[in-house]
Amino acid sequence: MDKGRIGIAFSELTPAKTLEAIVRADELGVPTWWLATGGAGADALTLFGAAAARTKAIRMGTAIVPTFPRHPLVVAQQAEVIASLAPGRLVVGVGPSHAVSVEGAFGIPFQRPLEHLGEYVTVLKSGLQTGAVNFDGARFHVHTQVPYPSSVPVMVSALQANSFRLAGRVADGAISWICPAPYLRDVALPALKEGAAQANRAVPPLVGHTFIALSGDLSEVARSARKRLGFYLRVPSYIQTLSAAGYPEAQRGELTDGIFSAVVIHGDEAKVAAGLRSFMETAGASELIASILPVSPDPEADLERAMRFIASL
Repeated sequence: MDKGRIGIAFSELTPAKTLEAIVRADELGVPTWWLATGGAGADALTLFGAAAARTKAIRMGTAIVPTFPRHPLVVAQQAEVIASLAPGRLVVGVGPSHAVSVEGAFGIPFQRPLEHLGEYVTVLKSGLQTGAVNFDGARFHVHTQVPYPSSVPVMVSALQANSFRLAGRVADGAISWICPAPYLRDVALPALKEGAAQANRAVPPLVGHTFIALSGDLSEVARSARKRLGFYLRVPSYIQTLSAAGYPEAQRGELTDGIFSAVVIHGDEAKVAAGLRSFMETAGASELIASILPVSPDPEADLERAMRFIASL
């Protein structure tokens, strides 16, 4: 397996410990570390700015930075600093997030999210990659110069066909989350290709996502999965996606055996490696994010084992 095509995500640590974990991952040879900025939580780009100065090779990706609370020029300013400290090692993933977070936490109306995302990416890419922005749309009016432009890729979050189609039209890639591999193959990839064809451009990369647990203890893996996946089974967009993927039981908000098997790869290292390979081949994904499920009383030990495993692939 090409280790440049797989990375990890882990959300069990404080910002300070996450920084140390990224430094450790860099030492071990983990290709990519992905961070989210959920709701009012720790800011991924700030953490990556700290990590950029202490690492040498690891790629850093945001999956994702919510768009509604942050102007695209602000994200461009943050990204250009990291890009200058870690050339070629930053991927900026952005997305609208969800109404429950945007309206609940920030009090910002969650209106026409795809339109907002499309214009946002246009402004962000223009400023970050060319240094000049002259844009007038329905949601943004931006005319300025951005110093220190770079070649940082700008990807977007995607769950359903319309968002994958948008990624194909305007973004440098699509980042999925908890989308089963057959759904990526049958829904996401065709929509991504359709969007690219509409814009007469090359098809951008598809980034898949799955959870992994290096454990043969099914009861402990299921316990950890229920704890960490419960949120997604209460969010309408994830429920719709899983239902469209052939799991209508998602509408009950329960992590059934079928959903568990579709989004969690577990077992010993050989079994998980085979599962990751099968996922990528089935999905047609260019890259994969493996979210680490801790199963022991020591999450940091689970992370260390998982980092060594990912680095060894």
